[in-house]
Amino acid sequence: MTISGMKTCPVSPAPARTGAKSIAEIAPAILQQLNHGTLEAVTLTEVLAINHGQLLRAIAPDVGAPILEQVTAHDHLKIKARMQIVGQLLLDRYGLAGSERFATHRSDTARSWAAMMVGLAPGLSLPDRLAQIANLADDPNANVREWAWMALRPHAAHQLELAIAQLIPWTLHPSANLRRFATELTRPRGVWCAHIQALKREPSLGLPLLEPLRADPARYVQNSVANWLNDAAKSQPQFVWDCCQRWQRESATRATAYICRRALRGLLDRGWQDDRTFADRAS
Repeated sequence: MTISGMKTCPVSPAPARTGAKSIAEIAPAILQQLNHGTLEAVTLTEVLAINHGQLLRAIAPDVGAPILEQVTAHDHLKIKARMQIVGQLLLDRYGLAGSERFATHRSDTARSWAAMMVGLAPGLSLPDRLAQIANLADDPNANVREWAWMALRPHAAHQLELAIAQLIPWTLHPSANLRRFATELTRPRGVWCAHIQALKREPSLGLPLLEPLRADPARYVQNSVANWLNDAAKSQPQFVWDCCQRWQRESATRATAYICRRALRGLLDRGWQDDRTFADRAS
């Protein structure tokens, strides 16, 4: 199955490597490779350590001095702001068609810039953005996958009904990365992003995406579904409690039990109710 005719996973997975847990731990040779686009980051620490100006100069020497100067001038900003600024500068310089050179690059940060370009491009419909981002949403590198949903998050929030309808086929995709994308993109609260107020008020709107995934075999997807519900529980606890109770009755699987246990962790910590069946059946 493909989405909008697009193939997925264009970049081969990198060999397993244990990344640094602090910037001070990053060996100079590793940092040099990260900044030259010949090595992928494998931890958030490595992502944060990358000098975007150096990386851009190495992989796109034709970008021009004015853009490199602007990138360097914003290097003190937090990572999300830097990613958006570089994405906009590259979009202005090369246009959306030029994002392909970054979307297939060895550097995961370059591929993440491409995701930003898709999110920032003017005049695209939401279905077109989803089609453009599908490869990056299924990228072998988890960092790229995170930037892919963050790039489209404002558009999904603005056109929530359309986004949910468009994402339903993603919940049935063979790739766990794309199934997770559907829930991560629409989390009511999410991480490093604005909340979706409509889903905080009425989380039942998200059920068309959640229901197909309530017994998903992939732990990667299970955690996302549980986090979605945990988000919703902060504003609509009864909905989440009732949903998990129903899922436990209708889907007596370890996967569903695990999702429900994680989804209810916040409620149980606050003493909402205590139903040991969730923990027992997920163990």
